[in-house]
Amino acid sequence: MVTLRPGIFSGFDNIVCGFSTIIDEGAEAPFYFNQSLSVGDDEEKVLSNRKRWVRSLGIKPENCATQKQVHGDKIRFITEGGMKGESDAMITDKPGIAVLISSADCPAIFVYDTKQKLVAGIHSGWKGTSLNIVTKTINTMKNGMGSKPKNLICYIAPAISQIHYEVGAEVAELFDDKYLRPHGEKFLLNVPRANYDMLRNAGIPKDNIQLSRLCSYRYDNLFHSYRRAGARSGRASGIIALKEI
Repeated sequence: MVTLRPGIFSGFDNIVCGFSTIIDEGAEAPFYFNQSLSVGDDEEKVLSNRKRWVRSLGIKPENCATQKQVHGDKIRFITEGGMKGESDAMITDKPGIAVLISSADCPAIFVYDTKQKLVAGIHSGWKGTSLNIVTKTINTMKNGMGSKPKNLICYIAPAISQIHYEVGAEVAELFDDKYLRPHGEKFLLNVPRANYDMLRNAGIPKDNIQLSRLCSYRYDNLFHSYRRAGARSGRASGIIALKEI
């Protein structure tokens, strides 16, 4: 299997972070190396995919926390693995407990507090972005957990790029014009940039943020994309955890 390892975390020996791709020996169309139980793929195969993948990162499958992502702004603080219900962001300070975010075009954002020793994973599609879930998660870390923006290291994983993300006027009106490009009667929306700007507006230095330039829609040899494949699209997993000492 092939996993992306964000360079921005490479200098921190106590962090594990990765983002899955569709590349795996024996992966088959249409779902390939799918990590989600909610897309019609065989459950046994999905669980096998996920277990093998998290183990390749040094994480015990039972210590992996998942959520039912609902494109909202609910944030959970978690202390153990397992399904945690409906939410779109999770935070933990427990070494060995991994936060898993599912993605097939939506930005997945991962945050590490180098001083308070916290990690967070955020799912932020257009709905979550319009609800400012990234800002709310960072504020939760600042106001409730003592985080300071200068100590936060952030990674925005591969997501759909603006040129491939067409939305209608009802979605476009939720966003500042700087994230929109007219496209006939519709608009092209830059969701990754909007999330990047939320991190910057929260006071996080630009050198502390890595924004992936890889497009989930364009690179069909690497990533799942709901916009490209529709209901038959699999899902990638992104994960972050504090290593056990």
